[in-house]
Parts: sequence; C-alpha cells; structure tokens
Amino acid sequence: MPNNLRLLLGLLLATPLGLLAALASGSAALAPTELWQVLTGAGEPLQQSLIFDLRLPRALAALICGGLLALAGALIQVLLRNPLGDPYVLGISGGASVGALAALLLNSPLLPLTPTAALGAFVSLLLVFGLTGARGWSIQRLLLTGVVIAAGWGALISLVLSLSPSERLPGMLFWLMGDLSRSQDLLGPGLILLGGLLIGLLLAPQLNLLLQGELQAATLGVEVRRLRIILFLLSSVLTASAVTLAGSIGFIGLVAPHLFRLIGGSDHRLLLPGALLIGGLLLLFADTLARSLIAPQQLPLGALTALIGVPLFLYLLNRR
Repeated sequence: MPNNLRLLLGLLLATPLGLLAALASGSAALAPTELWQVLTGAGEPLQQSLIFDLRLPRALAALICGGLLALAGALIQVLLRNPLGDPYVLGISGGASVGALAALLLNSPLLPLTPTAALGAFVSLLLVFGLTGARGWSIQRLLLTGVVIAAGWGALISLVLSLSPSERLPGMLFWLMGDLSRSQDLLGPGLILLGGLLIGLLLAPQLNLLLQGELQAATLGVEVRRLRIILFLLSSVLTASAVTLAGSIGFIGLVAPHLFRLIGGSDHRLLLPGALLIGGLLLLFADTLARSLIAPQQLPLGALTALIGVPLFLYLLNRR
C-alpha cells in the first residue's frame, strides 16, 4: 500500500480514537470503563447527560468545523496559487462575525445567532463576488477585494464592540475567539462538509492540473475561469458554515493542508480528505485542551489554535 494511502487510513483510524479521548476528558474525567458503560447505556444518568448532551455534540462540532476550515483552506490555496491562502483571507468570516455580534447585541428571538451569522456571510460573499467580477475576474482583484472587505468588516466589528453594553461584551468577545459551546445543530454543517468534499473530489483532477499553471491547465481542457468561480463559491460556503458554527478559529485552514502535503503529497484526490481529517483532529485536540487545562474554566479556542498553529507552521516552513 502506498505511503499516502496508509497515512489516510491512519487518519481515519485516529478520528474515533480522538473522539473517545475528547469524551473522557474535561473537568470531570471518566475512566475508560466508565466511558464504555455510558456509551453502552449502563452508566449513571449524570454521566450520560455529560457525554451525550455536552461533550459529544461539542466534539462532533470540533471535527466538523476543523474539517470545514481545512477543506476551505486547501481550495483557497489552489484558487490563489498561494501557500499562505487562508479561509479568512476573502472577508467572508468578517461578514459572519458582524451578523453574529449583531444577534448577540440585540439578544432578540427574532434574530437567532446562526441564521444571522449566515446572512452576514452571504452579504459578504455577494460583495466580494460582485466587486471582483465587475471589471473582469482575476486572482489579484479577488484577493485585493477580499482584503479590503475584510478590513471594513474588522472596523465594523470594533465599532459594535465599543458600543456594546458591558454585560454582553464578554460573551461577544468569547465568540469572536472561537466558541463551540453554542454548537447544537450539526446536520447542516455536516451536510455542507460532505457535499464540499464530494465536489472537491470531482474537481481534484482539474485542481492537479491547475497547480501546473493556468496556461497548461487551459491547454489540457480545463475551463480556468469557471473553475476559479466554483472554488471561490465553494470555499466561501465552507468558511461561512465554519464561522457560523464556532466563531473565528485561525490557523487550522492554513496548517492542515500543509501538514498533509508534507507527508502525503499534493494529489488533491488524497489531499482534500486528508486535510479534512487533520483539520478535524487538530481542532478536536485544541478543544479538548481548552476544556481540560484549567478546568472548570475554559480557554478561548481561537487563541489555543493559534498557539498550536504558530509552531506547527514554523516547523513546516523550515522543513520546506
């Protein structure tokens, strides 16, 4: 069996093991025998509530959110042909953050958090896509438009925070730094992740050709402009789903694809599912640490992923 396939199989086996470790860890740690009793329905009611109502949804949300960010990062790095491509570079996350902060600020049942954040992401998507295509599609125009839109959203976020009442400010700041505790409805993000992976795998041969250069890809029959638009829309939807699920969580989308490339190569037929699994495991590991290091107090997830991602990225940079 080739090394890259062994790596992918190892990641598949590591995912349920990481999930079990996350379920057993926290402010009230469970021994393996206790965890087994809970999973088989023989545990105490309090332990069952702890696992099935609190830890399991949060762990699954970490796997899904990490997978969304990693898959979006891999696609954006191909779209921009830039190894520093990141899910947040196009400004979609800023729109989602503004929508979520507006929902937290107004605290109205008419403005639930997830739909409002999704609406903000959709507005940002329309802005970037419309302004990029107004005078002809190009990578440079897309990148510059995304950076400017992201800066505008950042200024609006600062304004909203400065005008927010003090009693709501901690919750808003914690969400901005990454928060999986509000993640309950996982069906939608899970389906988006599965659909994004399937579309990415269908496009994988074209992505491999695009890595060789736009002229060569076009010569071999790839409709480069159409492929760029698909990549932009797909990566934007993946990013928006991740941000509405858990807030802004950095470095996962940047580091996970590079980690797989370092060991398993750049063939997108394996890179996309491999990066997805690595991203999910990284975020699951970070969330477990966030819940366990100084339990019962929880650390902001985004800050912890940055602390993990910075040395990882520097290591990758030195290796390559």
